[in-house]
Amino acid sequence: MTHIPTDRPAPGRPGAIVPVLAFAGIVVAVMQTLLVPVIKDLPALLSTSPSDATWVMTSTLLSGAVATPVMGRLGDLYGKRRMLLASLAVMVTGALVSGFTDTLIPMIVGRTLQGFAMGAIPLGIGLMRDLLPRERLGSAMALMSSSIGVGGGLALPSAAMVAQHADWHALFFGAAGLGVASIVLTLLVVPESATRAEGSFDLLGALGLSAGLVLLLLPVSKGSDWGWASGTTLGMFAAAAAVLVLWGVLELRLPAPLVDLRTTVRREVLLTNLASIMVGVSFYVVSLVLPQLLQLPTATGYGLGRSMVVAGLCVAPLGLTMMFTAPLYARLSARYGPKLTLITGLLIIAVGYGAGLGLMNAAWQTVVTSVLLGAGIGLAYSSLPALIIGAVPASETGAATGLNTLMRSIGTSVSSAVVGMVLADTAHQTHGLAIPTMHGFRVSFLIATAAVALGLLAALFLPGQRPSAAPRLHASSEEDANLVRAHQALRGSHGRVLEDEDGRYTAAVPEKGA
Repeated sequence: MTHIPTDRPAPGRPGAIVPVLAFAGIVVAVMQTLLVPVIKDLPALLSTSPSDATWVMTSTLLSGAVATPVMGRLGDLYGKRRMLLASLAVMVTGALVSGFTDTLIPMIVGRTLQGFAMGAIPLGIGLMRDLLPRERLGSAMALMSSSIGVGGGLALPSAAMVAQHADWHALFFGAAGLGVASIVLTLLVVPESATRAEGSFDLLGALGLSAGLVLLLLPVSKGSDWGWASGTTLGMFAAAAAVLVLWGVLELRLPAPLVDLRTTVRREVLLTNLASIMVGVSFYVVSLVLPQLLQLPTATGYGLGRSMVVAGLCVAPLGLTMMFTAPLYARLSARYGPKLTLITGLLIIAVGYGAGLGLMNAAWQTVVTSVLLGAGIGLAYSSLPALIIGAVPASETGAATGLNTLMRSIGTSVSSAVVGMVLADTAHQTHGLAIPTMHGFRVSFLIATAAVALGLLAALFLPGQRPSAAPRLHASSEEDANLVRAHQALRGSHGRVLEDEDGRYTAAVPEKGA
């Protein structure tokens, strides 16, 4: 049997497409972590109470959760590049709104607009699938998927340095500048994808999903303030369950739903999304714990007494290692498949958290922990889009990868809420301040390890690569199918072009004369 390639180079500058799209992902990550160095100062900076100041972070989380699947579906329908540019433009607008205010409500509005940039990640992955030759797709998607960690790792020390030595509004103006640069580069380098999904935009489904996500994530992020057993928290969880069930019933009845739930319950998609939640949990725990441990004064007996900038630099290897694992992922995945790469990444994360339990006594030890966790999280994150894309038709790439990115966001939200509750419950009071304890840090690492174990369990049940009697080629559109037919005609082949149940085209091409 002979494999006939159908890879076509992307128009424009194909060599520059990957770095430009990855840069867009890094810009999104920078926006997410922008305010981490000044979280504790927000009440004073905005002249508001600590509980109200948390809305500055919560608003970004909620809008990002809503935007991720919605922008993915809009990209499938109307053009991924167009929606990527729209996401970045809304982010720039939000950064400028926040940059010119010192009051709470406009800041929340600006941060809400910035959250819409989260849609750039699935849109970038979708563009890569549509535009790149298939031999480059694995490493490209790995880099795009890891860009959240890369940007976060680079942004922490940079934002800390700006916050320490300049007016804090400069953070927003810097983010706006990066957003404008990303828009210009995308316009110059990235062509629009010709792949489109059929149907129209499911507005009612988008509203239902948005309402369900807000009702779910709001008590997750605010439960420690409201009380986990309070009527408000429990009532919102119950309302979220009711709304999401009704939304699911609606989606199953529509011919062109926002999210094809029949696809999401497939074994490979469902298990990959479950693993994604657990990887999201594990990623955020280290981001919450290590900066606090590094900055606590040595007088506590366990704090490392480092400055905000040094703490950011010690955690930066988390993101940098994720970036360097992208090419390694491509080689591992090409040889062993993305399932084994995901399992390997999860095992490395487990080793990293296990080692981290005993590596909390010096700054260099936190760097070792960051490198180990960055390598594992990078491999795991890089595997997720490949597993999703391998299980869905091309016309649903944006929506499916958007939902997968949402699962990661839910993981980070749950992680933030649970770890915040653990650190608050185990803190001790000193001069009226709640100081996190070493016990709380270690419990947080154990929670991350438990999440990794659950993710590993889901990954083990993923279907492996099935051996085929004949090499099969998957194309993503009728255009690709026509290209296969043309190759067959030129080679004198008698193989057939078939369409599988997902709408993808498959060619099993015998050798001439076979």
